[in-house]
Amino acid sequence: MTNQQPILNPKQQDTLPETLPILPLFEAVLFPKMVLPLLVTQEDSIKLIDESMSNDRIIGIVVAKEQKSDNTYGVDDLYEVGTSALILKMAKTEDNKSHLLVQGLNRFKIKESVGGKSYLQAKVGYPKEEYEEGKEIEALMTNIISLFLRIVELSSGMPKEIGEVAQTLQDPATLADMVSSTINAKIEEKQQVLESMNIKKRLKLVNKLASYQVEILELGSKIHNQVKGDMDKSQREYYLRQQLKAIREELGEKDDTAFEIEEYKQKIESKNLPDQAKKEAERELSRLARMHPSSSEYTVTSTYLDWLTSLPWKESTPDNLNIKKARKVLDEDHYGLEKAKKRIIEYLAVRKLNPDSKGPILCFVGPPGTGKTSLGRSIARALGRQFIRISLGGVRDEAEIRGHRRTYVGALPGRIIQGIRRAESNNPVFMLDEIDKVGSDFRGDPSSALLEVLDPEQNYTFSDHYLDVSFDLSKVMFITTANILDPIPPALRDRMETLKLTGYIQEEKIKIAKKYLIPRQQKENGLKDGQIKFTKGAIKAIITGYTREAGLRNLEREIASVCRGAAAVIAQNEAESISIKAANVSKYLGPVKFTDETIDRVSTPGVALGLAWTQSGGELLFVEATAMQGKKGLTLTGQLGEVMKESATAALSFIRSNAANLGIAEDYFEKHDIHVHVPAGAIPKDGPSAGVTMMTALASLLTDTPIKQNLSMSGEITLRGRVLPVGGVKEKVLAAHRAGIKTIVLPKQNRKDLDEIPPKVQKDLKFLFADKMLDVLKYALDKNIVKFDS
Repeated sequence: MTNQQPILNPKQQDTLPETLPILPLFEAVLFPKMVLPLLVTQEDSIKLIDESMSNDRIIGIVVAKEQKSDNTYGVDDLYEVGTSALILKMAKTEDNKSHLLVQGLNRFKIKESVGGKSYLQAKVGYPKEEYEEGKEIEALMTNIISLFLRIVELSSGMPKEIGEVAQTLQDPATLADMVSSTINAKIEEKQQVLESMNIKKRLKLVNKLASYQVEILELGSKIHNQVKGDMDKSQREYYLRQQLKAIREELGEKDDTAFEIEEYKQKIESKNLPDQAKKEAERELSRLARMHPSSSEYTVTSTYLDWLTSLPWKESTPDNLNIKKARKVLDEDHYGLEKAKKRIIEYLAVRKLNPDSKGPILCFVGPPGTGKTSLGRSIARALGRQFIRISLGGVRDEAEIRGHRRTYVGALPGRIIQGIRRAESNNPVFMLDEIDKVGSDFRGDPSSALLEVLDPEQNYTFSDHYLDVSFDLSKVMFITTANILDPIPPALRDRMETLKLTGYIQEEKIKIAKKYLIPRQQKENGLKDGQIKFTKGAIKAIITGYTREAGLRNLEREIASVCRGAAAVIAQNEAESISIKAANVSKYLGPVKFTDETIDRVSTPGVALGLAWTQSGGELLFVEATAMQGKKGLTLTGQLGEVMKESATAALSFIRSNAANLGIAEDYFEKHDIHVHVPAGAIPKDGPSAGVTMMTALASLLTDTPIKQNLSMSGEITLRGRVLPVGGVKEKVLAAHRAGIKTIVLPKQNRKDLDEIPPKVQKDLKFLFADKMLDVLKYALDKNIVKFDS
């Protein structure tokens, strides 16, 4: 509020001078009939006052647009409209400063400046006010008085009498000026009222200013009452706590809060935290010391300090760098898996030569049941490190990896930091299981959050949202597992070193069953040594007759079923020990589930045996073709994908274009419809690698020539008769070997993939390589075809 006070009956001036000495103001606007105290300190302004006091005591007061440091003002630096004023009183102090009391007389408008003085003088004019009576003027005056009374009521520094004075005013111009000079408003807004010569417009402006001031004061009053209530409550709580503290001291009880603060302080000092983490911990501890234990923030801060002081920032477990011992541990736990074991031994050798080397990011890819997860546990045992496993299957929230920010209720760090805390060392073997099953939704993309975790160039400053300080993950050995690589984003796949774990051959399964599966299930089912014995023939019968998989899970389930059956017999005292042979396996497992029907199924012309790749390993793929009277139509069934349908169409087009070489009548296709079916119709199938199988099945049908027995094939075809390479060769070959296939036809460019095939399998199989589609038919068909020439 300004300290202007209204003078209702000022001394009237009959005439006002046309030239006025101008005194600039900065923080107040003087209105006519209002009185304003001023302090003048500038030398030129003091001279202006002195000369005015010796004359008529009338000066012009105008608001400056902006304050200048040198106090030199021209007409352009001031607003155009000001107020002529009468100096009522003037007193000088010892330091040559003037105290004035001035009263506004009338509005004036600056015309031009007048020189000759050290201070500013100007010629002025006195504009007339536009006034009109009416109900609107009365309504505006009534509203202003009502608002002004509310302002007086809410303002503690304003005398109540001033509201009564406002109620007595009859002149609308005087009321508007008085209210404008009294309320708290911006200088620019008050100047706008001063410049308004239209009384109605001036009243509307004042109404607007007064309404805004009432809103501000009411809101301030509400906040004041709310804060006062909170303060009263806090003071009461403080008083009660002090009483409780005094009671505890009288009873000899300790202050748990002080003890907890001291405990955190000792943890921070003894933990040897990194500088950034230590600084954050000390800052949070300082905040905690100022809180009361009943505060919700106290729990949040203490939990955060628990996490900071319990993480293994610099604690590591020593690596077992004895390579021979590590190799022995790996061989004890797993049979085969030479590629993965070789990579771990290489890592140990590098660590031995360069202890500062960063941990690798390995990705084990293979069918279910091939030992990916258990291999990770075995690696940790070989290295002498802690093992932490988290499953990423179905994870859709990015916060699972990076954690929640502390602003959320129940916030926690992500699974990575939680796992590190459980391991109590900063260099565990960390397994991220099923990384290909990660999803994304509105909560974010966890696979994107893993980009930093699984990058040795970035993860030394991994930032969890909860901790909000960097944690070094470069010493962690990350191992991920996946059944297939396709769902993994390319950027994430690029950060990992992929090691493929393909299926096991029959001999490997027999050895694994003897060494690992049977002893484990024997122990699980309470059978002692000597109470059950499996012959090699029995194990082979279970593998070939009851399981047909790349991994070992179903084999272990079947062995478990046999052990349970034996346990039931022994528990009923029907026998002391049981020998499981090939002949009595069906007694415990029921009829044989898988029989070798390949010879029967492919002995008919039009049936070919292909090889397919699935997430569970390789599979045999039968393709059947038949012809009937019709008009050269092609029907495809068996839930085939678009690529597979296109392969069938390409195969038929190739055979039609080579009908003469194959001895097929020219009008055959004009009179017949052809139907190609791929059994297991409930299972969706797709991919180009069945092209040669479809082409061979059609050629076998149309030439009425059965395909050679125990022969399967895989390859992509072109309309020009070329055979293109395919993927998943190892899985397909192992599937063929499990099914008893003897001959496999592969594209010529896949010859290099035989290096991955175990020598025992290569010895049992005959591989034929084809560069042209007619070569495939030479290998597959059982007799010579007339004019067959590739």
